[in-house]
Amino acid sequence: MTTAGYWVELFHSEQRLGGGFLLTRRYVMTALHCLRGLAALDDSVDVVLTDGGRLKGQVCRRDKDADLALIAISAAYEIHLPIPRAGVARGGDQWHAPYRPHESDVHLGGRVDHGTADYLCEGGAVIKALQLTPNQHLGDYSGYSGGPVVKGIAEKHDPEIVGILLEQVPDRAATGRAANVLFAATISEAVDRFDQFDVGHLLDVLHPAGASSQSPEQAREVNDEPAAAMVEVWFDRIEKWAQRGTLDPAQVAELNFLAVQTVMKRQLGGDGT
Repeated sequence: MTTAGYWVELFHSEQRLGGGFLLTRRYVMTALHCLRGLAALDDSVDVVLTDGGRLKGQVCRRDKDADLALIAISAAYEIHLPIPRAGVARGGDQWHAPYRPHESDVHLGGRVDHGTADYLCEGGAVIKALQLTPNQHLGDYSGYSGGPVVKGIAEKHDPEIVGILLEQVPDRAATGRAANVLFAATISEAVDRFDQFDVGHLLDVLHPAGASSQSPEQAREVNDEPAAAMVEVWFDRIEKWAQRGTLDPAQVAELNFLAVQTVMKRQLGGDGT
């Protein structure tokens, strides 16, 4: 079972900025507002892993409208922690959040009220998001944003990241008070926001040789193939390249992740629904 080593804490010098998680072994995803503590024009952050490792990172992309940021880990470091797969959550699913701001804070968990739906976030963009109700009634969930939303109950299954916590809904009946409802951007939305995860250029690599000469009918058959079967075919091909020594472990992990994302984009229309 994959451990919770995929979530991280972000620091600038000794100032704690917030949480995030390893989307791949080279990129950390977080909420942009978690980086407010950075000095102007300073993009350097320390990425602290759950095993205590401290890595140098650089904020490489900001999406102000969607309140998302991407941090690139320096190539001088090798990440050996397992990276969980990305997934899709639907209404009624259980969820939990392994990241918490401090050891004295509770672990969040609850129910997905609504699966992927359009949501106008505080940044101003309409994003694909999950509406979540926590089992815990904390009143104020400040500090939890930026961390991963994982489908299922903690310790019961291998983790499957389905979103990134962004914000809490204000209580419409009482000004200044927050409701017990959270919103998380879907993983598909987050991936679509950054060109580092544009997988279109990998299709020719991942498809069998000669795919470009397929007839329209054959192409439709490939697109209609169940997602799980498509992923297995690509995983087998990537594994063969690894056995030949063509790819190192980090590259294998990256391609496996991107293969899953390619299937999601083709099967789900890129919106994670």
